[in-house]
Amino acid sequence: MNILIQITYLVATILFIVGIKKLNRTQEARQGNILSAVAMLLAVLATLVESQLLTPIETFSCMLLGGAIGLVWARRVEMTQMPEMVAIFNGFGGAASLFVAFSDYWTRAVEQPSLSTDLITIISILLSVIIGGITFTGSLTAYGKLSGKVSGNAIVFSGQHMLNLVLLLAAVACGVLVAIETGSVTAMIVMGVISLVLGILVVIPIGGADMPVVISLLNSYSGMAACTTGFVLNNSVLIVTGALVGASGIILTQIMCKAMNRSLISVLLGGFGATSGGAAAGGSASDMVIKEVGVEEAAMIFDSASSVIVVPGYGMAVAQAQHVVREMMDLLEKKGINVRFAIHPVAGRMPGHMNVLLAESNVPYDKLIEMEEINDDFSNTDVVLVVGANDVVNPAARTNPASPIYGMPILNADKARTVIVSKRSMAAGYAGIENELFGYPNCLMLFGDAKSTLTKMVGELKEM
Repeated sequence: MNILIQITYLVATILFIVGIKKLNRTQEARQGNILSAVAMLLAVLATLVESQLLTPIETFSCMLLGGAIGLVWARRVEMTQMPEMVAIFNGFGGAASLFVAFSDYWTRAVEQPSLSTDLITIISILLSVIIGGITFTGSLTAYGKLSGKVSGNAIVFSGQHMLNLVLLLAAVACGVLVAIETGSVTAMIVMGVISLVLGILVVIPIGGADMPVVISLLNSYSGMAACTTGFVLNNSVLIVTGALVGASGIILTQIMCKAMNRSLISVLLGGFGATSGGAAAGGSASDMVIKEVGVEEAAMIFDSASSVIVVPGYGMAVAQAQHVVREMMDLLEKKGINVRFAIHPVAGRMPGHMNVLLAESNVPYDKLIEMEEINDDFSNTDVVLVVGANDVVNPAARTNPASPIYGMPILNADKARTVIVSKRSMAAGYAGIENELFGYPNCLMLFGDAKSTLTKMVGELKEM
């Protein structure tokens, strides 16, 4: 039986690796999710059989209950709420590591103090508690910011970094006390509470368009917490999968940082996205001459074009306009017009948000082009349609050293012959600054709800 369990762990590990690898390509992402889900099922079943904690009926009942909850939740969540759902999942991972580590410590310190505990195990327990606690409350705070339950602005106060440092040192001191004296339950509880507080304090100063980086970083934390918990439980598949998630999360975080011209250390230290005077740096709407375009005129511009690039953003998700955008693409392609989608790495509220949104509306994967591949094509493009994107097309990132987004790689939408921006109003983007693009001579503003205005424009195109 032990050999069969180890073989199952090996198969699960291989499936996890292949599944994560497939997530790298949009065309294979769904298959990667399925393989990873099968791997998790095998790992859970093998662990339950090995530990003999539950009877087969109890195991099946728990899996049925958990699967039902997951299915209902997944079906009810809107596409606009996917970032919040990912944040919650990260939090659940952190909470699981925290509770498992504390439960194992309680067993060793209170219920069975005669058990021998080596240094590696106790260090693993401490890391699981600290990282798990920070991930749990940090993810809940991120969820609150994304859902609007907590202010999305950066919340900063004097001495914030010093307070974080003091709390971290206090947590380390408690950890040392626990390592020296295994029965120090009070020190363990204090360390757990400190980690929960640190999770909140690390995330609240993060604001603006920086949330995609936070989501990927917290995802990495949840993986690292799972990895350390694997050492606590002496479970090889948990160690491997946790390390995979932790490493891939860090790599993704680095990619996000590069896409925003940020440093990883600034994320780790907190205060990420907190900039002073950000709104003023981008200028004001009163300084710009705005040119508005109507639905009929916009349809005529698209009808006379030979090439179109669509730049999606979070506003498209809010308006749920992805389906009408797909319909517009189909209509334009029937007229012989080349249509592609430019995807910025941090568009939306989580990594890959726009890819998921457009895939849901059955936009072909080969139409989704990454920023590095498509940026040089904007200057040869007739029309660019910006739907709900803001900061990722703001030329201030190239031209205004005083702007908080200066140096951030952006999509060169302003270099196209004509830019049509579908937007509800002149309100600033998530970074809190005005968009210089709106005042450019080649930019036309199509005001109104994206779904409504684009539906009317598609109707006009059908009549042409």
